Amino acid sequence: MATESDMSASCKVILAATVAKSLQAEVTEGLSKLEKAPSLVGFLANNDPGARLYADWTAKTCKENDVKFELREVDREELEGHILAANHDDNIDGIIVYYPIFNDRQDQYLQQIIDVSKDVEGLCHRYIFNLYQNNRFLDEEKVQKSVLPCTPLAVIKILEYLRIYNTILPYGNRLFGHSITVVNRSEVVGRPLAALLANDGACVYSVDLNGIQQFTRGEGIKKKRHEVVEKEGWGLQDCVPLSDVVISGVPGDSFKFPTELLRDGAVCINFSTEKVRSLVLDEQNLLNLLTHLGV
Repeated sequence: MATESDMSASCKVILAATVAKSLQAEVTEGLSKLEKAPSLVGFLANNDPGARLYADWTAKTCKENDVKFELREVDREELEGHILAANHDDNIDGIIVYYPIFNDRQDQYLQQIIDVSKDVEGLCHRYIFNLYQNNRFLDEEKVQKSVLPCTPLAVIKILEYLRIYNTILPYGNRLFGHSITVVNRSEVVGRPLAALLANDGACVYSVDLNGIQQFTRGEGIKKKRHEVVEKEGWGLQDCVPLSDVVISGVPGDSFKFPTELLRDGAVCINFSTEKVRSLVLDEQNLLNLLTHLGV
């Protein structure tokens, strides 16, 4: 097995802040096309330190980009009413909620009541439905893009930055030929990320405690949307050596990825810490906000 010094000599580390700078250029260009600064409201209704850090990074990023941001700290029992009021406030262009709130199905309900035109996180039903069905636009004219969930889309932006996407291929097929392992199959991040990657043409191995599933658009990516197949009896030792991209997002310090399984030249992305997610996510939130504004 390679020593730490061997790995440091053969690996190049790219920090999230570096990728965020490239996204900031997109944000700056989009903002320059608006007549007035957009307004984003964030709702914090918990004592979760990760949610607080995310909110602080949002405020910092908005300030740096001259976007109006207001953090409203509210009681969780009153959050529903605050969201509904913000939906009808013409002075608010975008809404973000810092989860978890109740940490159960009620959180899913709160995601659904945010107006589709103000949901910068892409968590409402219409956006999630479009993601899994591989519908990329809201209109038949294909002018208004369908907003994607921020964390999965942030990972996509990282892969684009690393030139994993093959721009020679047609839009929607640019991951064809890549095999990707995603260690996380949560409904918020891992599963939609696997669907996004597969819809873009990759063969994706989605890993969680219950086993491994393969997401693909079929042989030769002939299908419009991804299909899912259970890989009975498979473990990390089966899918990681096949993958040229490995993405890990397991929260907590107890999980240690078995790096000895990585193939030479593999691209590895870790989004398991709040700071890493926040650095890229806040720029992505602003890009989603600009999408709502037609930019």
